[in-house]
Formats: sequence, C-alpha cells, structure tokens
Amino acid sequence: MNTTTQNIKVYPCYINGEWVNTEQGDYIDVENPANNQVFARMYCSTPADVDTALETAEKAQFKWQMLPATERANYLYAITEQLHKERDHFAKLLVMEQGKTLAEAYGEVDDTIRYINYSAEAGRRIEGSIFPSDMPNEQLSIHKVPYGVTVGLMAFNYPLALIGRKIGPALITGNTMVIKPSELTPITASEFCRLVHQVGLPKGVINLVMGWGHTVGKQLVESPITKLVSMTGSTRAGQAIYQSAAQNVAGLVLELGGKAPFIVMDDAEIDKAVEAAVISRYANCGQVCICNEMLFVHEKIADEFTEKVIERTKQITVGNPMTNVNMGPNVSTKGLSRVHELVMENVKQGAELVLGGKKPEGDYFENGNWYEPTILTNVKKDHATLQNELFGPVLPIMKVSGYEEAKVTLNEREEGLSAYLFTQNHKTIMKSINELQVGTIFINKGIVGYIQGFHSGHKTSGIGGEDGIYGIEQYLQKRAIYMNYE
Repeated sequence: MNTTTQNIKVYPCYINGEWVNTEQGDYIDVENPANNQVFARMYCSTPADVDTALETAEKAQFKWQMLPATERANYLYAITEQLHKERDHFAKLLVMEQGKTLAEAYGEVDDTIRYINYSAEAGRRIEGSIFPSDMPNEQLSIHKVPYGVTVGLMAFNYPLALIGRKIGPALITGNTMVIKPSELTPITASEFCRLVHQVGLPKGVINLVMGWGHTVGKQLVESPITKLVSMTGSTRAGQAIYQSAAQNVAGLVLELGGKAPFIVMDDAEIDKAVEAAVISRYANCGQVCICNEMLFVHEKIADEFTEKVIERTKQITVGNPMTNVNMGPNVSTKGLSRVHELVMENVKQGAELVLGGKKPEGDYFENGNWYEPTILTNVKKDHATLQNELFGPVLPIMKVSGYEEAKVTLNEREEGLSAYLFTQNHKTIMKSINELQVGTIFINKGIVGYIQGFHSGHKTSGIGGEDGIYGIEQYLQKRAIYMNYE
C-alpha cells in the first residue's frame, strides 16, 4: 500500500542503530484480529534497506564477537530489564496484534525474558574441548566460534517470544542478527527494537527489516553475507528456505509444521488426560506448533473420554481477549477460513460435528476472526482434519484399538514435531520413547516448553532446534586447532 492514513501509527524498521521509515513507500497494514480494524502500519524495507541491514550486521559482528561473553550478557540483561518495566505495554500490544488472551500475552512476555536471560547466563558456560595429540609437544583443541551474520525469521503465533528465542542464543555466542517478523505481527518487533536502542546495543548487532517472505525473506536467505538462518514457520516455507540457502551453504535452524497426536490409552488417568487434552488443543486459539492437533483415544474408553472432553471444552469462554476469557480470535481471516473449510470437508467425509464449527453468536463477534471451540468425532485417518495441520481451535477425535495403531498412524506421517501419550503402562512408555518419530514427547503431561529443554522437529518438521544448551549450540561452529609448541 502506498498511502498513509491519519491517526494510524506507522512503525519503522531498525537498521544500524537508526530508525528507517519514509513517507513515500510501501507499508503493511496490521489488523486487530478481534475486529479486523487496521490499528497500525509497518514500513516495508526496500532491497537497499535489506542490503544495508546485512552489511552493517557484518561490519559489527567481529567487534561484537571479541567482547567478553559477560559484556554481551550485560546487554541482554539490560534489554530484559526494560522489557520487564514495560510488561503491561507489550502484553496489551500482543493482544491487539496477535489476538491471544491477556493472560497468555503476559505469559509470552515473561517467557521472552526467561529465554533471553537463560542465554545471557550461558555466556560463561560455552565450552570447548582439549584432546590428546598423537605426537609429542602438540595439543589438539576444539574451539567454538560464531557463524557471523545470522537471520531470524519469525512466525506470527509468538511475535515476541520467538525474538527472544533467537536473538538470545545468537548474540551471546557472538553472532549478529537481522530479524524479520511475520507480516501479520510486525509491530511487536519494532517496539522490541526500541528497547534495543534504549540500552545502547552497538549499532548493527540487531537489525530489523520488514516485508514479505518471497521478497525480503528470500533476499535475506540468499545473501552471501548470511551465514545461518533460524526460521520458525510452515514446512512449505522451510523447504523454500532450504533451497534458497543451498547456494551459500548457510547453516539452518528450522522449526516447521507439526500435527501432534494426543494418544490416550485405556489405563490412562482419564480426568488428568481430559484437562491436558483441552488445554493443549485450545491454547492461543490452537495456534501453537506443538498443540494437540488430533486425539487418538482407545476404543474401550472412547465414549466416556469424548463425553468428558466435550463437557470440559464447553467451559472455555470466548470473547474480548483483553478481559478474563480463555480464548481469543484467530490471527487471520485467511487462516480461519481454511480451518472452517477443513471442518466442513470432514463433515462431508462422515465425521460428526458435535461442538462448535461456527462463529460465536452475538454483536461483539460480528467482526473479527472468531471461531467456537470445535470437536469432531467419528474421524478416520484419511479425513481432512487429520491429513492437514489445522492451527486453529478444532479437535478431531479418532478411536484406536491400542498403542500400536496410534504409533503406526503417527509414524506414517511426513512430519514429526511432537506427540502426547497418556498411559500407566511403563512398557508402553519406554517403547514410545524409542518408537515415536517426533522431536518431543509429553508423557502423562500437557503442553509445556521449559527454557532448559530442547525444541526440535524430526522428519519434515525441521532441523536443528531451539532452547537450552542444545539450542545455544546451534549458533556455534567448531574449529579444530592443531598446535605444535616444540
């Protein structure tokens, strides 16, 4: 869009320690998902802006790398201190921009602080190795060094936490980073860079550019300056990045799509599993990559379990996300339309719509991307809601004969991000650890993500990973030193 509108704030990009914005140029409108009203605009970076961001990141990188890790950590601590001071501001911004509830938004701000602080604390714990040499008067050591200029590509579902998840480990290990948020949720990133500016982070260490994935994103990935790309998003986008990064053999950390099954065996603690299944499905309006995307319940307890899931789901309150409700709107009209189409297709295939499947009633819901918590039963493994990632508040339920059927159905799939298993059988639990082809298994536990854990996908759900010591390792290369000191 080439025009500006009065009373709608235009947010700038951040390059080389300066705010980049023009009155003439392209902008992306940002809508409030609760009412579809444009409340802000984000300046779109030109190809020249992107080049400048990469070049200044490259110029700043070696000097940043040579700072002691404790000094780099102090900058990160300063950023989180400012973020804590503006906790209310960022939480409300997340609600307006992404649609999550205020309680979930506060949780995201707090998680972001924890992600960054964890990385800062790890600065003193970056380890190398010394091995015996085959010759006298020699030493073999393995040093860990930064990649250089890294690129962080963010998804829309956690606009702030994903920044913390990426810039924390990137910066503490001596890399610089150019970040590009989702075009659906870019305002949080611009506001975050305001904090970066306030604490006096050296110019070029963090740059922010904005634009579409097929233009700005592609330019970032294909640049010979870029040495590593960290991206959270769809499998389709990850595959495109994989191809684009091949020319320069850039490092990749890709967290991609998932279709987590929630497996409930006949010996499970039913009430505990019900609570976990509902929370793990409808958190953030179902827009969490490790959400419960499909429920596989043992046929012996399927009727009882399904009835309890329906009753618990009916308790979810939907409404103004700034108030004390359980679920807000979906982030985009397009995404929600796709979800509804899959539900309707599944009904035609023979599934039974037992709850939801439509927009909530009432004047408040007339505008916005609203959808009731939805449940489908009598779903088969070739049905639409099982074949496709939903990323919305829809739970398809399929009966299974036991663990083996659930395992086979899961492992036949191309993606492998996460899975849930509720059972008291220790043999089944131990088998699942070896057999379920996913990056994360939640055993008798609902959705969670600890900062000291590791979040990664198997198969087409990604490579590399984030969080914890293994996440920090993704931003370090190994350099072998053979030294003769005779």
